[in-house]
Amino acid sequence: MPGERARPLNARHSLTIDYLIKNGFIINGAGKDTAPVEADIAVAGDRIVGIGDFSDRQAGKIIDARGLCVCPGFIDAHSHSEFTLLADGRAEGKICQGITTEINGNCGLSAAPLYGAALEQREKDLDELDIKERWETFPEYFALLGKKGSAVNFITLAGHGNIRASAAGYTDKPLSESEKEKMRELLAGAMDAGAKGLSTGLIYPPGIYSGTSELIDLAREAKKYNGIYTTHMRSESDMLLEAVDEVITIAERTGARAHISHLKTGGERNWKKLDAVFEKIGTAHGKGISLTCDRYPYTAAGTDLDAVLPSWAFEGGRKKELERLVNERQRLAEDILNEHGDPSYWERIMISSVNSDRNKWMEGMSLSLVGDSAGKPVLEALFDVLVEEELQVAAIFFSMSEDNLRAILKQPYTVIGSDSSARSFDGVTAKGRPHPRGFGSFPRVLGKYVRESGTLALSEAIYKMTALPAGIFRIQDRGIIAKGFFADLVVFDPEKINDRAEFNDPFHKPGGIHHVFINGVPVVYEGEVTGALPGRVLK
Repeated sequence: MPGERARPLNARHSLTIDYLIKNGFIINGAGKDTAPVEADIAVAGDRIVGIGDFSDRQAGKIIDARGLCVCPGFIDAHSHSEFTLLADGRAEGKICQGITTEINGNCGLSAAPLYGAALEQREKDLDELDIKERWETFPEYFALLGKKGSAVNFITLAGHGNIRASAAGYTDKPLSESEKEKMRELLAGAMDAGAKGLSTGLIYPPGIYSGTSELIDLAREAKKYNGIYTTHMRSESDMLLEAVDEVITIAERTGARAHISHLKTGGERNWKKLDAVFEKIGTAHGKGISLTCDRYPYTAAGTDLDAVLPSWAFEGGRKKELERLVNERQRLAEDILNEHGDPSYWERIMISSVNSDRNKWMEGMSLSLVGDSAGKPVLEALFDVLVEEELQVAAIFFSMSEDNLRAILKQPYTVIGSDSSARSFDGVTAKGRPHPRGFGSFPRVLGKYVRESGTLALSEAIYKMTALPAGIFRIQDRGIIAKGFFADLVVFDPEKINDRAEFNDPFHKPGGIHHVFINGVPVVYEGEVTGALPGRVLK
């Protein structure tokens, strides 16, 4: 890789060096046009203490990175690890792809607040992960995570779903003034505790019941703390343009920074809308509105299987939803078929995980094939598996355009997010066939979309994984390789880095990543996980 040898920088002989990464080509993450520079990086404690020529220096350990890239640790701008990290803090699927910091609490679901109906709705998730502890507030959760330990740094947003459910449950109704005030209080408490902003999930209960005015009220509260407003929009398909308009309206009326989660155009009939989306975002930028987005490098989405149900099915919480799946199947079927009348739709939905052993045979199969194999109409198979699994069914939806994905990745305001929870290669989180994005997102960008297709330049891709998300989420002293910054670092081979996770076989480490440091501690060393848990809660 081309580059000039950097001049010595603060290489004082009195400096104690724990790790010296020598001869690597540094891409410091500071900008999309940053040229690689050949230099050494000195690490002492949790910080970078020098960058330059340390050829005459000794260190506790020396890593020869000749021919390799050294860049800041990757920041996963969209993660869902609040519960899996408590179950298994090793986070091997994340650290092995170079992720050193995660933004959690996305899509309206966060670790806290958890009161009343909000906690009740999460009980199945916690039980599935064998998490015995319970908590209500972020300080309680942070203390628990700190006690158990995490390999990755943890940042969180405050989930609107948690806040609304804690204050008003899962009922589809206008909120009372006291409920609105309670929601503002819960959000303020979350922001005081260290949350970075407010997230919404407007296709999930109870966010699906909220109006724009409610979101404006809460985004304005988050803005008081310089918090960001992030959103899984109300629609990513047929009503996509209207959903983008709502995001822009919320940002314009509150002055809050806004961020669209996993920007996409779902369903072939909506692929043509992307240029109009870009135009709306550009117009917003022209008005001085801060609007960014994240995206994972796959054309398949992943979420709970019951997301295909109409919104009225969720009203009242899990118990009521299950009752409707038993007693109101005809009405459910009519509404679903009005939305998804094409039989091929069910061929593009893959069951990725179930909870019970009796239905494990479904994992990796399309819903259409599940119905055929069980000798049932596809909707009967859908309703049956949701009831049998008590809604604990994850699915992958193949609905997006490769051309649109490339266009979204190229936008200057797009950062990379896995939209995945942290899992490990064995233990309680190593179940089912989760979306491969949890194991390969960042190497896939650098392999497929940088080296192979040239969609992005190497320095541009690294900027989208490091300094750009650090700026969007106001993360201090990370995202750039600079003296005094935290030693979150990735050493990789740009000619060999690639993703190896597949939809039917996702639990695979990527190739080409040699070392990963978090807070000055190697969590991947010479390609192998070390078991260290140096991650911190960043508030």
